[in-house]
Amino acid sequence: MKVMTVEELEKEKTEIALRYKNMLQSSYRFLSDADKQLIRKAFDLAVDAHKDQRRKSGEPYIYHPIEVAKIIANEIGLGATSIAAALMHDVVEDSEYTLEDIENQFDSKIAKIIDGLTKISTLNNQEVSIQSENFRKLLLTLSEDVRVILIKIADRLHNMRTLESMREDKQMKIASETIFIYAPLAHRMGLYNIKSELEDLSLKYTQPEVYEEIQSKLIASHSAREEYIQKFSQRIKESLDEEGIKYQIKGRPKSISSIHKKIMTQGVSFEEVYDKFAIRIIYESDQKNEKYLAWKIFSIVTDIYKHNPKRMRDWISQPRSTGYESLHATLMGPGGNWVEVQIRSERMDEIAEKGIAAHYKYKENYNIEDSKVDDWIAQIREILENHHGSETAEFIDNFKLNLYAKEIFVFTPMGDLFSLPKGASSLDFAYAIHTNVGDTCLGAKVNGKLYPLSHELQSGDQVEIITSTNQRPKPDWLDFVKTSRAKSKIKAALNAEKRYYAEEGREILERKMRHLKQTLNEKTLNALVSHFKEKTSQDLFVNVQSGKISNADLKKFAEGTGMISGIWNRIRPKPKPKEKIVERETHSHPDLVVFGDDEEKLEYTLANCCNPIPGDKVFGFVTVNRGIKVHKNSCPNSIELRANFAYRIQKAKWVDSTKTHFRTILNLHGIDRQGMVNDITHLVSTQLNLDMKSISIYSDDGIFEGKITVVVNHKQQLDDAMASLSKIQGMTKVRRVDN
Repeated sequence: MKVMTVEELEKEKTEIALRYKNMLQSSYRFLSDADKQLIRKAFDLAVDAHKDQRRKSGEPYIYHPIEVAKIIANEIGLGATSIAAALMHDVVEDSEYTLEDIENQFDSKIAKIIDGLTKISTLNNQEVSIQSENFRKLLLTLSEDVRVILIKIADRLHNMRTLESMREDKQMKIASETIFIYAPLAHRMGLYNIKSELEDLSLKYTQPEVYEEIQSKLIASHSAREEYIQKFSQRIKESLDEEGIKYQIKGRPKSISSIHKKIMTQGVSFEEVYDKFAIRIIYESDQKNEKYLAWKIFSIVTDIYKHNPKRMRDWISQPRSTGYESLHATLMGPGGNWVEVQIRSERMDEIAEKGIAAHYKYKENYNIEDSKVDDWIAQIREILENHHGSETAEFIDNFKLNLYAKEIFVFTPMGDLFSLPKGASSLDFAYAIHTNVGDTCLGAKVNGKLYPLSHELQSGDQVEIITSTNQRPKPDWLDFVKTSRAKSKIKAALNAEKRYYAEEGREILERKMRHLKQTLNEKTLNALVSHFKEKTSQDLFVNVQSGKISNADLKKFAEGTGMISGIWNRIRPKPKPKEKIVERETHSHPDLVVFGDDEEKLEYTLANCCNPIPGDKVFGFVTVNRGIKVHKNSCPNSIELRANFAYRIQKAKWVDSTKTHFRTILNLHGIDRQGMVNDITHLVSTQLNLDMKSISIYSDDGIFEGKITVVVNHKQQLDDAMASLSKIQGMTKVRRVDN
């Protein structure tokens, strides 16, 4: 460790003091003297606790808690208690200070927040469920004190801002975990700016080439965008000024990650992204006139520019469950460019910027009684209470679906309004009303017409649930419900029923085995499970109870044949399952991909979910029973694998592919003309000298879509082929199909 000179130490002390002062700059005038004393006391303790610690970058560790506190104070807008807790969030984990010390020197409230933060601190992944369990603890703290999660999000944001000092594998792991867990949580907390920054920073490390390409194009077009926004806004300003409305207009660039999502989901280029221009009109208003002014401004801007009715969003009449309120309109600006305009009051804007913290700030003054944010936190508490530890990973998958889900609004026959994720069924609505209503649901009348349980609801539907005391949850219900509440309630009911039948089945099996002169001990039970090819003993008991396993079956087992084969099945080597033969998974050269820093040559197969070819950046994933699977870094499953199973990730790279061939599929799109198919086949087979295995072209009203399968040696060869195909007259799009 480098020995610091006196001069260097003094320089660091000065920098620490400056950072502390800067952290309080925007909130200092709102804090009471007691608040300032509390924050200073927390700062002094944190400086002492971290005095000998440094970050990976070599900077004093205290820089980190100061920056986290700055995010809490300025970007989220929390008060003195949260700022103090943010300053001390790593003290208990990383120093000699204990939770009791914090409680004695401060109070139980701050100690409880720090305890929650310590419990959900990053763990060393040693088994599959640890990261999942970490996430569950995160949600438990949310149900107790929302400030814990807000500070944790701030902590993750600063870690992402300083991630460049970490090893590449750590960068990938942390970035994947961020996009998998923390960005969705920030979204659900209403922290849209922080959510966008977390997504952008994650993309920067998971797909650096994509990030750099979009960023460079945004920088290159910055001045043109600014000039366009000024021109677009001028006419709006003139009209608003005439009406005497007090307002400000802000330009808002699209985030890099949102542009990337549109490129991927819509299959378009950067230049073709629908609306890269956006502005916000933020107006002054008292509570009484908020809605009136919003619609007045909407009327003014749509008189100036034509709007797209399909892109209109009214989040003022019916706010999002995060508390977000705003009117969104997409207008056709000069030169045929679409511009998104967001209209909101200063109060709405603060809630949009600072999320749940601002929501609670305004809650009392604006008499927000039935808060959707409070309802959501209550739902989390209920879900967690019904959660069983063995299902943690599945619980997270279900829960995450509801973090980003778009909302629909559904009415009861009496006019009560319920918010559900888009795609929710009648059964989801039944469980949203009450567990008993869901458990006994037979069907639903939607807008007066009878529909089955699986019917997908639409915004504005009026739904009457039909129940029966004879109805009970069924396993196939899990195939179509969308909400985590419905899934957890159905599983709880099914598990309770299964446990009941299993207990009854065990008693029946014991009686039958005694009758057959057999003792139902552990050895016999294992043999029975193996003989009847059951997954667990519980499944065995249930099938005995139902009669699926008959007396004759048990008698055959007891006579000897079953027992011997059962034991033999347990001790003999299990044959490897016959895998579907895939040409791409058989390698004549085992050194195509090497693993780890030592570049070991290990057996592997290529993942079918992303179809990597030589030249793609890849990683290895150690599966449970299928060896190492090689995935592209940009694989759709990459984020989840790195976030939950970082300890099973293998560093990998291509080293030799000169004699191996890979099939890949290209999608083609363009304007149809005579000779188009001939030009494509001539280019691929003759000019590029590629082996084309198949081609299919479909034409409709002058537009064609096609698919060709070609054999290539490496990615560069494929890129060259795609570039050449793009130059064919009438060709508008050439895309590689990953799966």
